[in-house]
Amino acid sequence: MPIRWRDAMNQALYGPGGFFVAGGGPAAHFRTSVHASPAFTTALLRLLTEVDAALGHPSRLDVVDVGAGRGELLRALVGLAVGVSGEPAHSGRSGLIPAWSGSPETLTPTASARPLGGEPSSGNVRPSLAERIRFTAVEYADRPENLPEEINWTAEIPDGITGLLIATEWLDNVPLDVAVHTADGWRYVLVDPDSGAETIGEPVTPDDLDWLTTWWPSLTSSPSATSDPDPGLTSTDATSGSESGFRAARPAQGSSLTARSWPGCPETPHGNHRAEIGRPRDEAWANAVRKISRGLAVAVDYGHLRDERPVDGTLTGYRGGRQVPPVPDGTSDVTAHVAMDSVASAGAAVARCAYSMVPQREALRALGADGGRPPLSLAGTDPAGYVRALAAASAVAELTDPAGLGGHLWLRQPVGIPLGSVVAR
Repeated sequence: MPIRWRDAMNQALYGPGGFFVAGGGPAAHFRTSVHASPAFTTALLRLLTEVDAALGHPSRLDVVDVGAGRGELLRALVGLAVGVSGEPAHSGRSGLIPAWSGSPETLTPTASARPLGGEPSSGNVRPSLAERIRFTAVEYADRPENLPEEINWTAEIPDGITGLLIATEWLDNVPLDVAVHTADGWRYVLVDPDSGAETIGEPVTPDDLDWLTTWWPSLTSSPSATSDPDPGLTSTDATSGSESGFRAARPAQGSSLTARSWPGCPETPHGNHRAEIGRPRDEAWANAVRKISRGLAVAVDYGHLRDERPVDGTLTGYRGGRQVPPVPDGTSDVTAHVAMDSVASAGAAVARCAYSMVPQREALRALGADGGRPPLSLAGTDPAGYVRALAAASAVAELTDPAGLGGHLWLRQPVGIPLGSVVAR
């Protein structure tokens, strides 16, 4: 029986036996920045040290990964920040990010301990970053076997976070409804979970209509004066969709990749315009930001802005490394790009702090991952080192490629700390 897309996605992704709670997890089906290169994790560790400094080096520093998959990101962070058996961790460096004060090479429990306040002292020594970090993975799936004991595993975002909350390709899998603009206004699109066949349903609710009017106007409407976030709260410096290329990472570029365009799939009835109602994602992000006492929330995802909304939506599926029709039967990922400006506005309203939004390539370069080739002279003096550096450069280039992962948007929302101290370029 046809149901609304939000209900179908929730059941397919997070219900019993759903895509994200059973099997090998997302890494078995698609590639993200976390899987592409250790340089991504190294850059996040540098960001974490900046957040730590902005917080004044608290006694407990939280790192919360929302939508943690099978814990891949936190496993890597544990290896960098703590090392193996408490020894310094050198292997995580990309070769392109130089050491800095507080880098992974200095984060051992003894070597990185410094007097409080930064002044030499025979006593009152601040515990190292490695000793103060608390890792938490938020995921509906069961805790994986052999997960490092340093990582707490939970199904809900904890309260009172002091530190860094990171959500890498989480919001795109927050279930949402799909609507179509017909002659009598916006109506929900219904889907058969087994076949993916779609039909037109009832008119959208007033809340969803308000969201569509503000954030996803139809082709015949003009931009709303109320659509721009409060300039006193937000600071958006993202490029346009056409400039950033952020639709290319796990791409879903309009109607050519929606269910109705695939051979053997029923034609979806629709009018002039199709939209994915992002209100549940706004609420999810606002709730995540609300869980932070002080610190920084970072959402890394592929998305679009109000003036660049895709006319026919972005809904698509992934399974086994291949793009497939978005059939919500639990056998594949079902995903849609994120209305990042709407999400950002919702988070800023909670945090009462300005946000920043930039493409991933800019965010990573600001954190030292530039993807530059090593000097050719290194090949003559250290051939093996040159080959390693070249391989590292190639991996970073994938992360910063504007036509791929580098086009992801980084939404950075401080809570109770200055924006500039954690997003300075």
